[in-house]
Amino acid sequence: MPAPPRPNRPAAPADGAVDDLARQLQQALVAGTSREEVNELLAGALAALAHLLPFDLAAILELDGDELAVRVAHGPLDSDKVRRHRLKLADFPSVRRALKEGRAVRFAEHDHADGDGDPYDGILDLPHGHHCMVVPLAARETLLGAMTFDRAQCGNYAPGMVELAEIFGRLLALAMSFGEQTRALTLLREQLVEGQRLLREAVEGPTSAGAKLAACTSAPMQRVVELARKVAGSTMPVLLTGETGTGKEICARAIHEWSPRAEQPLVSLNCAALPAGTVESELFGHVKGAYSGAVHDRLGRFQVANGGTLFLDEVGDLPLELQAKLLRVLQEGCFEPVGSDRTVKVDVRVIAATNADLQQAVAAKRFREDLYWRLAVFPIELPPLRERRDEVVALAQRHLAELARRNGRAPLQLTEAAQRALQAAPWRGNVRELLNVLERATLLASGGAIDVAELLLERGALPPAPPSATATERAAPAAPAALPPIGSAPLTLEAAERLHIEQTLARTGGRIYGEGGAAQLLDVPPSTLRSRMEKLGLGGARDFQKRSGGA
Repeated sequence: MPAPPRPNRPAAPADGAVDDLARQLQQALVAGTSREEVNELLAGALAALAHLLPFDLAAILELDGDELAVRVAHGPLDSDKVRRHRLKLADFPSVRRALKEGRAVRFAEHDHADGDGDPYDGILDLPHGHHCMVVPLAARETLLGAMTFDRAQCGNYAPGMVELAEIFGRLLALAMSFGEQTRALTLLREQLVEGQRLLREAVEGPTSAGAKLAACTSAPMQRVVELARKVAGSTMPVLLTGETGTGKEICARAIHEWSPRAEQPLVSLNCAALPAGTVESELFGHVKGAYSGAVHDRLGRFQVANGGTLFLDEVGDLPLELQAKLLRVLQEGCFEPVGSDRTVKVDVRVIAATNADLQQAVAAKRFREDLYWRLAVFPIELPPLRERRDEVVALAQRHLAELARRNGRAPLQLTEAAQRALQAAPWRGNVRELLNVLERATLLASGGAIDVAELLLERGALPPAPPSATATERAAPAAPAALPPIGSAPLTLEAAERLHIEQTLARTGGRIYGEGGAAQLLDVPPSTLRSRMEKLGLGGARDFQKRSGGA
């Protein structure tokens, strides 16, 4: 008795065809970020499938209401007319039935007995009884559309080919589903980024951190800008040092803005602001049940900043036991969340900042030496505000303009006396102290200007006038120099002027500018007083201080 005939199976695929198709589908599932990219990958998958399943036209049709619209097509019969084709499911009962059943169907001539015809009637001139197959595309019980195959030869696709098409139909449906999800997530991310930008602009103003840093005109800050721009394009760690309030966070944000990672997140963590027991979880995340209160998994700052920049402020306060884990991330880019044995790999650029002397901390065994050298690959020191007094007024005016924008009113102006007072202040709190003083002054100012009174209202905000320069002394002219004894040669006018200026400078400790300064006591502009001092051979204020033994 002869053996029963074997069902027809697809011919052996060409070498590498399966690998090529798998690669295309993997790209579709992982790399697709836009509709156009997903379409290209779907078309590539159809082209790779041609090595396994013969067709003259393969198309992926997307469900749009009660219609199917061609999304991508491939094959000798592909054309612009095909790509514009739409079919109403109500007119094609056999196709609608195939989609409802959710299984791939090969159509024979008698299958169109209901009178619905072929899906491409009027578009393609195919013979009656030609190869034709419809594969539903569904993912997670959601119908997305259909995949069709047509061949300009009479006959039916073999059962093995139908099975193969059904399998790849499921994969392509997942690709379409993931592509749509990726598009939705990308849109959501763009909305979140824009929302963060608007929120940051509402708090910090429309001027970016890079523009704020670049606007600094003093020589020390221009050097900082130069270094920041040079290191921004690399991935090496940066260590920002300097006194508190000098603008280290602004510098870190500027480096991120100028870097290729500018479109990725910038995440900050103040290592001194958190209890020692929570810093590890904040940095590296934790899994559910890692400790009491860990009721769900939580991403750490390193995972949130993946692809972007992590700013570690006050890194000198990082607990010693966590420094080794941070060193490993810097060296290998991997770590384990708290309570997990799963290694997480990240790509994060670290910018650290501190106002402490880390080298002294290393010597005292409070900071790991190997971590210090790993962080200090590119150190940048931000100068204190007292070393760039020539830009204090410009900084103040920019901040007043920003405060006015937030409050919706015209910016307040600084009187000349207020400007002199700001320039003369020691600014132990640096830029942060300056901003605090100005914000308080805007609340106290009456009218459209800020005067010295508003700046000096709270004791300690700015240094008060020297004790010797009392209101009574400012109201009356300074006491003249002691007159020479009767009978001695009279002083020339120039000598008398010199003595009078010397006495006034001695009273102010050599200070020319500001409230209670020599220029105010003598009721002359500071520039005029300096000019007279140089003409009389008194030199500058510092020269006078040295001669008189002042500070």
